[in-house]
Amino acid sequence: MLEAVNVSFESLNIATLIPMMIAVVGALSILVIDLVKGGLNKSLYVMVSMLFLLLDLGAVIDAAGIFASNGTQIGFFNIMLIDGLAILAQLVIVVASMMFIPLALTSKRFHEFAYPEFFALFMFMIAGFQFMVATDNLIMIFVGLETASLALYPMIALHNRSKSFEAAVKYFTMGALAAGLFSFGSMVFYALTGSVEIHVIAQVLAADNYANIGYVLVGTVFLFASFAFKLSLVPFHTWTPDVYEGSSAALAGYMSIVPKIAGFVVAMRLFEFLIGSGVVWLEVVLYAMVVITMTAANIWALVQNDVKRMLAYSSVSHAGFVMAAILIGTTQSNTALFLYWALFSFTNLGAFTMLWVSRQKQLLPGQSSDHPFEKFAGMFSTSPIQASLMALFMLSLAGIPPFAIFWGKIYLIGSAVSAGYTVLALIMALNSAIAGYYYVKLIVYMFMKEPTLGEQNYMVNASTPLRTIVGFAAVATIFSAAMVSPLIEFIGAFVYNSGF
Repeated sequence: MLEAVNVSFESLNIATLIPMMIAVVGALSILVIDLVKGGLNKSLYVMVSMLFLLLDLGAVIDAAGIFASNGTQIGFFNIMLIDGLAILAQLVIVVASMMFIPLALTSKRFHEFAYPEFFALFMFMIAGFQFMVATDNLIMIFVGLETASLALYPMIALHNRSKSFEAAVKYFTMGALAAGLFSFGSMVFYALTGSVEIHVIAQVLAADNYANIGYVLVGTVFLFASFAFKLSLVPFHTWTPDVYEGSSAALAGYMSIVPKIAGFVVAMRLFEFLIGSGVVWLEVVLYAMVVITMTAANIWALVQNDVKRMLAYSSVSHAGFVMAAILIGTTQSNTALFLYWALFSFTNLGAFTMLWVSRQKQLLPGQSSDHPFEKFAGMFSTSPIQASLMALFMLSLAGIPPFAIFWGKIYLIGSAVSAGYTVLALIMALNSAIAGYYYVKLIVYMFMKEPTLGEQNYMVNASTPLRTIVGFAAVATIFSAAMVSPLIEFIGAFVYNSGF
């Protein structure tokens, strides 16, 4: 007979679950409110979502204090893991979410924001991403990944346009394929080591001196392909421009930030120990994929006629740029990853918010898509402040000093040089120069061309919340130089104390 095992409540360390549970309770609360009293204004659901996001942020900050005092926390049958990486990633996830949710308060009504289910799905998605980053258990990573993905698919479709349904189906198809690859790769590592916990897998493989290297390669290939889909690395990026184009500009900006930071953290936990263990081919493949992703995405962005598709390829290039940090695998590069993505979050969400502010419900005569370059021609003559803000975000994305992303790029390139990846650093610098062309292209249209689609109201959806988000992103972009040193110190402490 099996003996009963007594598990004390204290040993579960339920505190490790609190941030995710707050998000789940928030989602359920929205559904209950709608069940009790339907047809309420979307502003209520935005406020409820913001309330729970604030509580979530407070729980993450509290977890950061516990980590600073007592180190890494393990809980709930050793499934949950609260370390520096989990805390930093959750901070990015929750803060970016707090910047996104007020974008529902546009001056015009859009289809998706009329449904309380949109906000409930949004909160479930946040919980899924938080579960992803706060564990090194492959099963829990899979559960978090699928929870977030299954919530995101209908959020895209709720935009209620023909391209939105197409985008949701494409994303679902690619997500299903990535889920299958992840499951198979996890199964291989479980068969080899008898564990689904990444740190145990690393210990077992190291103890065996990678005796079953063939099977390790098979498992790694499947897991690597899975995360390449999620991070939109070339050649697994094909869904990205179509999904971004079919989504609302606000949601596209969010997808370019939050799902990727979750993927980066899991990739960091999983691949850095394999690279450091001497699996040479993985380093070679990752090196090639980083270079190809940066370069190819920049070339594709050069020929785009739609600003949103250009920004989609731009986000692919940025993902390749940041993936270099995982290839380098030093404490400095890992710190640079979080610094870069924190600064990128403000700038990129600001750029997509500017697109969302100018989004009209019906296309104008001669307008082939929502955001063609021609739409912004002559913008400075009619809306100088809006044109200046958009130019600011473009210059920052291009890595022009002294704006936000310049500091992330320079610190990441510096980490490559320090680790001996001089050629990679040169390629990264060259790609930054190439990217500058297509960002400046939009500035040329705004400041140096005459309007071709007639005078437009570029602030057609402007509301106080949207103006606030754009203003906050602009301030963070301009004054980033003052933020860099404290951010590096803050991030570096969490990364170093997590053993990365």
